[in-house]
Amino acid sequence: MTRSTTIDCITPDVLSSGSGGEERSAAELASGEGLVTPGDRRPATASMEGHLSDVPTPDLYRELLRRMGEDPDRDGLARTPERMERSTAFLTQGYAQTVEQVLHGALFDVDYDEMVIVKDVEFYSQCEHHLLPFFGKAHIAYVPQGKVVGLSKLPRLVDVFARRLQVQERLTRQIADAITDAIHPQGVAVILEAQHLCMMMRGVEKQHSHTTTSAMLGVFKTQLQTRTEFLSLIRRG
Repeated sequence: MTRSTTIDCITPDVLSSGSGGEERSAAELASGEGLVTPGDRRPATASMEGHLSDVPTPDLYRELLRRMGEDPDRDGLARTPERMERSTAFLTQGYAQTVEQVLHGALFDVDYDEMVIVKDVEFYSQCEHHLLPFFGKAHIAYVPQGKVVGLSKLPRLVDVFARRLQVQERLTRQIADAITDAIHPQGVAVILEAQHLCMMMRGVEKQHSHTTTSAMLGVFKTQLQTRTEFLSLIRRG
């Protein structure tokens, strides 16, 4: 039997009720009638935050389901809060990982000074604004300066930063900076191509939109020929 904690401190009059304090129907929830606007939200107090920190995470999710107008005790949702807790832990595991842990033992002294490219690396992340996924491919290149990274570590490095709440621009730069700090190469280039569900299934609802971001450091920024070679190589099939 699933234990449930009643959460009565998250301003129920604002979030669970209409303007007159009555419970809102599922139809009202769907239409948005009576929903709270950002200006109506009450700031969290220290006592509220302290109380919530003691509430088990599945019970927080269970309360969210109630506030959506759902019955968290029905068959299909009875174990959903626990699944959501495990899923969130997996999708944000990057917070518990460091670049040093991932690259440990995989930096090698090699006499090689030509471009190294790992392309079409799948990644999945979550937009920090709406907590909706964005996903796509990463293309990574660097020109060594006496030291290289084990090839399998580059996709793992992408996941360290992708498995967090992110914006694509920051994610791109974090990957490039991490490689630079680890091996001090002559240059690093990172391109991310992604689709954002916050643009596809809500908001502007543009299902075929793609977002491309890039970070060019060192010789990829200062030498047109090097940058052009990289862009040409990642476009080849």
